[in-house]
Amino acid sequence: MGMLDGHCGLVTGAASGIGRATAVRLRAEGARVALVDVDADAVRSAADEVGGTAVVADVGDSEQLAAAVSEAVSTMGGLSLLVNNAGVGAVRRLHTYSDREYDRIVDVSMRGTFNGIRAAAPVMLAAGRGAIVNVASVSGMRPTRGEAPYAAAKAAVIALTQSAALEYGPTLRVNCVSPGLIETPLTGQLLVDDSVRAGFDRRTPLGRVGTADEVASVIAFLCSDLASYVTGVNLPIDGGSLLPSAQVEGMLAAILAQTD
Repeated sequence: MGMLDGHCGLVTGAASGIGRATAVRLRAEGARVALVDVDADAVRSAADEVGGTAVVADVGDSEQLAAAVSEAVSTMGGLSLLVNNAGVGAVRRLHTYSDREYDRIVDVSMRGTFNGIRAAAPVMLAAGRGAIVNVASVSGMRPTRGEAPYAAAKAAVIALTQSAALEYGPTLRVNCVSPGLIETPLTGQLLVDDSVRAGFDRRTPLGRVGTADEVASVIAFLCSDLASYVTGVNLPIDGGSLLPSAQVEGMLAAILAQTD
């Protein structure tokens, strides 16, 4: 018996990383799963692995995502879980972003979440139940240099989550997770350097980078009845990395070193 038996879920950005891990976890907990991604070959491969349904769509295109939701509902016989995970980002100084780069980041990372809720909420409301989990980022809580459009988009996802929780309760629960640095194919190129990884580990209270499976476990919890009285929440999954204050951390570390 899984904690999501009887549910039908849709996960965007499901071809790799957190999205793929989430689809695997939802399926393992008993849900039927539709995997949505713009990468046709990758999402079909992931769906075959998971035992789910592959749907090819660009989440930034409202018509494509609405069609994807309709296809998933038709194939699975309903929809009660939605995980808006798709996102893209870049690292460069704010004034060097082109209109095209900015638009793509916002279209996928924020508009895609809006499109997903707009397409799925009526189906869930008609069925009388549902849970939505949006994937934001710690960058939307504490912006970092070089990620201005991404940070702004993810901050908007957090606000969008809270607005949707107000609008759709009590029938639907809408929550959000904000991962910190998670090891995925996207971040793997950065973490392949042992000295870089060691630096991240050292600056994380739990002493290591997180895994996609760990994020997927929290998402599955928020989808389940174990979180039946939880809505409108943004839950960081960051190993405690939001805790230090950059302003005083160095000074305090030096003081503590003198007392060791």
